[in-house]
Amino acid sequence: MLLDVKGEGVETILLLATDEYGVIECTVTDRIGQRGHVVRPPERTRRAVSALLPDATVVIGEWSGELPLGRDEALAGSNVRLVQQPGAGVNFIDLGAWADAGVPVSNAPGGNASSVAEWAVTAASYLNRSVGWADAEVRAGRWPQESIVRRGCRDLAECRVGVVGFGEVGRRAASLFGAYGCTVRYAARSDKRDANFERVPLDVLVAESDVLVLSVPLTDDTRGAIGRAQFDAMPDGAVLVNVARGGVVDEAALIDALRRGRLGGAALDVVETEPLPDGSPLREFDNVLLSPHVAGGSSTAMRAIADMVARNVERVLSDHDPLWVVNGVAGQQPTSLSSR
Repeated sequence: MLLDVKGEGVETILLLATDEYGVIECTVTDRIGQRGHVVRPPERTRRAVSALLPDATVVIGEWSGELPLGRDEALAGSNVRLVQQPGAGVNFIDLGAWADAGVPVSNAPGGNASSVAEWAVTAASYLNRSVGWADAEVRAGRWPQESIVRRGCRDLAECRVGVVGFGEVGRRAASLFGAYGCTVRYAARSDKRDANFERVPLDVLVAESDVLVLSVPLTDDTRGAIGRAQFDAMPDGAVLVNVARGGVVDEAALIDALRRGRLGGAALDVVETEPLPDGSPLREFDNVLLSPHVAGGSSTAMRAIADMVARNVERVLSDHDPLWVVNGVAGQQPTSLSSR
């Protein structure tokens, strides 16, 4: 039960995620009991967040980028002992600023990996079989049994699948595509190998994949990594599936490739600007599947992520080092940024 007044020795957990159904809040509250209470900003502004940060022991982030946790927030959070992201992506958190403050930033790796991987496979099948187009045709009063074959529908089993990025999502997606009978290869910066799948250079993967799945984090190295050169190198009719971040793809080049008929389609759970602007040309294509960044949004995934978040919050309140730290800081007390 949420406390109205912070009692003596009771820690404040600042929750920024919208958490519409209260899964994170309830799980954290159940885990930490009377040692802490969860608060939310009264309005979704950076000013409202900054006003609450001085009293916060733990900050639980959010997914939209609406409330980024940058250097100003690190300055305000003088008592913060952990920034916990409820998901894998941390591109809305200034890792360096929080590291300078001596505050560990953790994510929840793999919590929604199965959910995202399932979405990738489902989306690839949806496009390869022209499911959306067929649905629209039937709703319009037509019965396209023959014309759908002329559109080039094909089974996943005959597709060569390339996975760019081989973390939790990439590995699980590869396994699912493999279960369909696909030939699966991958490209990754890590030196880790997987005995079940062949690793090849990115340019080879792009040129020889009928389905190209993107599952890499957005970094300076990956921003715009898939652009005109890659689209021109892909096989005719290839399908792009992006479950990474919108910025990994040069969106203007993608739109151009779709207009030129270079691709068989694109499944986009993420786009450069979220929400997708009303005037985006991506809305024009019947071979583009658009999704509001919810590939990892199943109830199963949310429960898993909430449990990981609650586990880390409990560890910090119990004076243990947090798990899954991504900014190189652990087991340290916060230090002031004011003198930096």
